[in-house]
Amino acid sequence: MEEPFKIFKVNNELALKFAKANNKPHRHNHETIFISIKGTSEHFIDFHSTILQSPFVSFVSKGKAHRLQPLNNTESEGYAIQFQSEFVSETIFQLYHLFHDNAHISFSNDREFERIITLCKMLEDESQQKQLDYSIIRSLFSTLLTILEAKKRISVQNTSIDKQHKPFIDFLKILEENFHRPVSVSFYAEKLFMSSRNLNLICHQVLQKSISEIIQTRKLIEAKNLLITTSKSINEIGFELGYKEKAYFSSIFKKKTGQTPSEFRKETQQLFS
Repeated sequence: MEEPFKIFKVNNELALKFAKANNKPHRHNHETIFISIKGTSEHFIDFHSTILQSPFVSFVSKGKAHRLQPLNNTESEGYAIQFQSEFVSETIFQLYHLFHDNAHISFSNDREFERIITLCKMLEDESQQKQLDYSIIRSLFSTLLTILEAKKRISVQNTSIDKQHKPFIDFLKILEENFHRPVSVSFYAEKLFMSSRNLNLICHQVLQKSISEIIQTRKLIEAKNLLITTSKSINEIGFELGYKEKAYFSSIFKKKTGQTPSEFRKETQQLFS
């Protein structure tokens, strides 16, 4: 199982190495946040490139094709944070919502960005302890995400929402209210007064996933969260998420994670203990 949280310091030497490498667009098996303190970078994501001047923050959701390329002859410094969605299960779909059509936040206010750097330093220090305390790391990281969400929400409010993306935002809202229920893809399409095909096209455009994959991802994140934070049985968790049979829930879970719910719970408990 991948570690739930990692943070890396990016220095000028490492940035230059990336700049000279044949860095092609690629996908990660985790969520990623890039915090750039110094330097200029070109970020290819959502099928177009943007030149970004520090300080900035970029969020790249799991499975999205991207390439962050530091530009030559510029001094670079920053952090890269990799994390599993279940580590902040109550926040992750809010990030998908806010960053779905623009992966970046630019900062002009030094105080705002200084708080982010301070939290990154604290996270880096905690992550280097011999005995990791993930409850402290999660608390610090949640504070960092709260600052980013607040900043991004202001940015979103000041920007007109693309007509193509509004149905996706509405879909995520409906999903949060109904993902526990055993409802079909057509249920969500009907709620949005559109065909399943059109909603599928929008979901693929924004997250490169089908409606059913997004629904399953949301259920899986919640399942992992319940396995980590509660003592509920596998049967209870499956039923709570709309799976009528324990065997079916367990087979879906293993297909997506490579582990049974019991194996995941046991390994996670050992990791967090």
